[in-house]
This record gives sequence, structure tokens and C-alpha cells, in this order.
Amino acid sequence: MATCRGIDVSAYQGTQSWTALKADGIAFAFAKASEGQKGRDARFATHIKGIKAAGLVPGAYHFAWPNQDPKAEAANYIAAVKPYAGKGFTHWLDLERYSDGRNYRGKTAAQIKTWVQTWISTVQSAFPGQRVGVYTSADDLKSGHVPAGTPLWYPAYPWGAAAYSKAEAAAKPKPSGWSPMIWQFTSQPVDRSICYMSAADLRAWAGGTTKPTPAPSKPKYEPFPGASWFKEGRKSPIVAAMHDRLVAVGCNHYKSSRNKDVIGSGDKASYEAWQRKCGYSGAAAKWPPGKASWDKLHIPNV
Repeated sequence: MATCRGIDVSAYQGTQSWTALKADGIAFAFAKASEGQKGRDARFATHIKGIKAAGLVPGAYHFAWPNQDPKAEAANYIAAVKPYAGKGFTHWLDLERYSDGRNYRGKTAAQIKTWVQTWISTVQSAFPGQRVGVYTSADDLKSGHVPAGTPLWYPAYPWGAAAYSKAEAAAKPKPSGWSPMIWQFTSQPVDRSICYMSAADLRAWAGGTTKPTPAPSKPKYEPFPGASWFKEGRKSPIVAAMHDRLVAVGCNHYKSSRNKDVIGSGDKASYEAWQRKCGYSGAAAKWPPGKASWDKLHIPNV
């Protein structure tokens, strides 16, 4: 299953090097914008400007207080994100109970679900054509707080601190029969998530495309040609196939697509990003490709 990587941040995190994070394989990033009827995140503007400037799939989230007015909370969120939202921007309702229950107090499960529906519909009306989803826990899903069919960003931390590669290799969680679109699998050292789409398909979805790009039909395996085969300037259909697959998995460091059947500096940078995404670091992540990462990329024949 194709996946891509992301993080989310709030005022608790300082300024990030978003371009460096993108180079390391991050494809999407979400920032806290607001909370309740009046709360605003102090670092939202800094975070979201950096996310957008780096070319990541951007998103913002609002921390919910279901025992307050949903339209007032939606209005607070809308005002916070309006200067930055546009085509391809995603919106998320952070629906989680404080440990003392103060933001859920006095509300039934049915009332919370109605509150969520109202918040979502109000935000969707403010940003036509833009995606709106919910971040919530297994307990909230079990309690029926989320309307069916809502895009789900699901937090569950089975290991504590963990690398992206561990989450990518694990089975997709299915809380209460839901199929999450995004899984936040750790909060250490920052909130890390994987999306169950390729980077290209996530960008298309965020931009309003309802169907993901179809996968190539019955791709054939190109045997690993050996490290010495990969020299700059080599021309082969295999190189074009490698180019297309690296773009599809979100490792696009190409400044131009011209002569994509010839190995060049863009291929090197993109493949090194892929090897970092596979969990390699230091010298092990450098060009040329290794057989293990080549096999995982699964180059189709052309």
C-alpha cells in the first residue's frame, strides 16, 4: 500500500526547517490554528507560512470544545485560517477529550456527534471544495461521535518513539471498523503520521480530486543491475521508470523532467530522499541505489 509521511505542530514546537523536512521525505504538515470559541495558536502563522512555502500539502486544525457553540468555534477557526486557505488546503477538527473531561462535560454522545456535524458543515460552507476531516481517538469512534464517511486522522501509539518505516511496515489500524486515512503513530520526538496514499494522490485528494491516480497495471520487476551500473549520463528506459516511481512516492527533487531517461543530479537527489524514507541514514542513504531500496521501490518495466 502506498503511503506518505507527515508531521503536525502547534505552539509547543519552535520554528521548523520545512525545506529540510521535505528533503527528508515529509509530504504533508498540519498546524494548530485555534481552540474553542476564542483561542488562537501563537505560532500558527509562522508554521503555516513555512509549510506552504516548502510546497508540502498544508492543513490546519481546531481543538474542539463540544460543550460550547459549534458555530462560534467554527467562526474562530475560519477567521484564523482564511488568510492561508486555498485549493489544496485541508481542515481538521481535533476532537479529543481533556483528561478531566472539561471540554465534553454535560454532553451526550448524540449531542457531540451533532456538534461535530455542525462544525464540519460550517467550515465546508466557508471553504467550498476544500477537504474537512476529523482527528479523533478510538474511544470517540466507539462512542459514535464522528459522522460516517468523514476523513479520519487517527492517533494510536503502540510503540512510543518509532521511525516512519515501522509504521509503514505495520498493519493499518481499524478502530471500530473505521479505515483511517491518516495514522498518527507517535508523538516522540514530534507528532508523526503516515497517510495511506502516495504523496501525489494525497495532493490530488486535497485539491478536490475524488479518485486517486490509478496505479500502473501489472508492473514488472526490473532486476537490480548492480551499483556500478548507476553512473551519471547513462541512458535507459529503466531510468525513466525510476524517475516516475520516485515522483509517485513523493521523492521529487527534479528541477526539470527533460531527458528523464538519462541519469542526472535530480535522480541522485530523489533516490537519496527515497533511501532516507526507507530508514537509511548517513553514508547508507547516499547514491548509488542499493538492492534493498531498489526492490522496495519496485521499478516497473517500460
